[in-house]
Amino acid sequence: MEYKIEGTPLPVVTCRLNAGESMITERGSMSWMSPNMKMETGTGGGLGRAFGRMFAGEALFQNRYTAQGGPGMIAFASSFPGSIRAFEIGPGRELILQKRGFLAAESGVDIAVHFQKKLGAGLFGGEGFIMQRISGRGIVFAEFDGHVVEYDLMPGQSIVVDTGYLAAMDATCSMDIQTVPGVKNMLFGGEGLFNTVVTGPGRIYLQTMPVHAVAGAIQPYIVTSKD
Repeated sequence: MEYKIEGTPLPVVTCRLNAGESMITERGSMSWMSPNMKMETGTGGGLGRAFGRMFAGEALFQNRYTAQGGPGMIAFASSFPGSIRAFEIGPGRELILQKRGFLAAESGVDIAVHFQKKLGAGLFGGEGFIMQRISGRGIVFAEFDGHVVEYDLMPGQSIVVDTGYLAAMDATCSMDIQTVPGVKNMLFGGEGLFNTVVTGPGRIYLQTMPVHAVAGAIQPYIVTSKD
């Protein structure tokens, strides 16, 4: 499989498949394709995996697209202004991804629910108790909100992240929460009560325009009509 990511601020990834190669994606993610791409809808590994993906923010069913009778082409576009990134997944190279971050992947990639080990991180830490764990083998495409900034964390090295800005991290990283110090800071600082703390070793991916932040910024300017 060969691919090309292009376009801003609403990028698209175009994948060119050899005969017999397949891609998996959440329903509604396909943008355009060649006529010889066959679509099949299924649970992607049984009802257990399907419900796990649903809790992680994806649809209950997955679509599988396979090139038949020769090379095929299929494209997946971002659903929000931002970035599309490609990750090579394999043994020891698993990825923890934000809810709704999965766009498409080669058929050898597995998407499962990932629970934060600490309840505090689950209840208050940005992306919540449930995230997506990407494993298996192959290339996965993830969509992030806005520009992406990467940091490589050494063992024991941490970074403090505001809610929603953590887009993805290597599975070797861990995530916890910390309380914003000081009552005045909590009440009047405008940064909420908790921050997310990510600790290495591993690489993390931060996004500059989380959907919730955009919604909060435009909400005061939305005029609602009254009957």
